[in-house]
Amino acid sequence: MAEKIIKKKVELPELFYDLVFAYAISQTTDLLYHFKGNLASVAEAFIIFSVVMVVFINTWMIKSVFINRYGENSIADIILFMIDVAILLYMSNAFKGNIQDWFQPFAVATGLLSTVLVIQYGTVYLTSKKSADKRISRLMMTITAARTVLVFIGAFLPLKLGIPVALIGIAISWVLPGLFGSILKLHALNFPHILERLTLLTIITFGETIVGIASYFTVKTFNFYSILIFTIVGALFMTYITQMDHYIDENRSDETGIRLIYVHYFILFGISLVTVSLEFIGESHIPKNFAILSLYLGLSLFYLGLFLTSPYNKKQLNSDKQVIVFFTITTIVGLLVSLMVNQFAVVVITTALIAIINSIVYVRYMIIKTRS
Repeated sequence: MAEKIIKKKVELPELFYDLVFAYAISQTTDLLYHFKGNLASVAEAFIIFSVVMVVFINTWMIKSVFINRYGENSIADIILFMIDVAILLYMSNAFKGNIQDWFQPFAVATGLLSTVLVIQYGTVYLTSKKSADKRISRLMMTITAARTVLVFIGAFLPLKLGIPVALIGIAISWVLPGLFGSILKLHALNFPHILERLTLLTIITFGETIVGIASYFTVKTFNFYSILIFTIVGALFMTYITQMDHYIDENRSDETGIRLIYVHYFILFGISLVTVSLEFIGESHIPKNFAILSLYLGLSLFYLGLFLTSPYNKKQLNSDKQVIVFFTITTIVGLLVSLMVNQFAVVVITTALIAIINSIVYVRYMIIKTRS
């Protein structure tokens, strides 16, 4: 029998940090409200939304991986957490108005966050006596330093040149860690810790979804459809915690956690799109087809992210292809019905049924396989 992994405790400063990130992600969804109705405007809003989301999530990921390996909840760590939180609060409110107005301050703040990580990895490199930690810290310090330099350079270049340069810097820290798994495996992540951190961030993001649908729960707006909209969110939440709490085997060693980290981009993107779409479908001035497509794109990304975590599942709970096919069919049917009828009531009822059925199927599959 494999030796049980000793779980690293999630410290309170990490939870405080996660709350600010959830706020940042909720602010990012506001970008999808600022389009003028034409296709070009919608495409621009989605691109900006996607890029800002990647910046925030990537920043959270590389910081959390550092804490997982080297965080000690020391006074120095806590002080740096507070510095990061202050920068994040500024960033969360920096991207308002035209991109010409906010790109530079947003990029500078992103560069400052990266600078903190460069300092932390540099400290590990100078103080560590283990060759594996020196290799990992040198690699990550190089990656984060490249990110920092390119983002700072991009911030002070003309906009048309500065944006691509800054994005290259972000892409470096987004892609390169996945290409150096053999080095990162020399000091494996504490898998239960990173799983809990990702789960907590996602749950907090669900909390922002609840805030987003709160307008359906006022004295004047509350009705049967309010309950169904809440049911959609509740069913997605149940599906998520079924996967993370019951399907995944957290007693895993020698893990880089790279797949688990990357698939949460899909999950967090999906939840954010669902959040804004559930608000869109109740707005008369928003084209219904746009709201429906956004909603089902969010659902698809969310379910895709869940299924991509299946390599971490317990042996008896390896993803059944029939379950994946079932989810795919129900989601496509829900999309087609919603687009064809294109009415608020039908969209809400259909989506609620899809979310509930999928959640029940996922829970039932887990119960059957566990008993057998």
